[in-house]
Amino acid sequence: ERVEYAVRLPGQEEGSPVWLPIDAKFPLEDYERLQQAQEAADKTLTDEAMNALAQAVAREATRIAAKYIHPPYTTDFAILYLPVEGLYAEALRIPGLVERLQRVSRVSVAGPTTLLALLNSLQMGFRTLAIQQRSAEVWRLLSQVKGEFAAFGDILDKTQNRLRQASESIDLASRKTRTITRRLRSVESLDGAEPPALPDIEDDPEE
Repeated sequence: ERVEYAVRLPGQEEGSPVWLPIDAKFPLEDYERLQQAQEAADKTLTDEAMNALAQAVAREATRIAAKYIHPPYTTDFAILYLPVEGLYAEALRIPGLVERLQRVSRVSVAGPTTLLALLNSLQMGFRTLAIQQRSAEVWRLLSQVKGEFAAFGDILDKTQNRLRQASESIDLASRKTRTITRRLRSVESLDGAEPPALPDIEDDPEE
C-alpha cells in the first residue's frame, strides 16, 4: 500500500530508487491515558496504560511491516514515527520494546529529533558513497583546477610586470613634463632678449 511518507534512496541500478517507508499515523489515546495515570500518581493505572501503549506500538509495527516493507522496492526496514517527544520517550522506557520491534518486525521507532538525525545520517552516508564512486573524476577535476590556478598565477605575474612598466613610463613622462614647463617659464621671463639656447632635455642635471 501507499505509505504516508517515503524517502527516496539510490538503488543499485541507475534510475531504480529504493524507498524508505515512514509511517506517522500513530494514535495518541494510549499516551494521553498514560499521562493522566502518571499525573494521578496511580501505579496500577500507570502500569495498565504502559502495557496498553506497548501493545499499541507493537500493533502499529506489525501493520507497517506487512503493508510497506517489500524489498527490493523498499528498504528491508521501516520507520514508525512517534510525533511527540514525550511519546517517544515513554516508548523507550518500556523494557525491550524497541529492540523487539527491530528484531521481529524490522521497524525502527523514531521521534522528531531522532528522525532528523536519521535522515541527516542517510544523506551524509550516500554523499560519501557518491564521492567514493566518483573518486577518479574528483581527482581529475582537482588536477584541472590546480593547472588552471597555476596558469592564472602566471597571468597575474605578467600583469604585475606590465603595470610596473607602465608606472615607470608614466613617472618618466611626468619628470620630462616638469622640465619642459621650467624651460617655457624661463623663456616667458625674457624681455625681448635673444633667448638662450635650450639644453637638451636628456642632459638636464635635475633629471
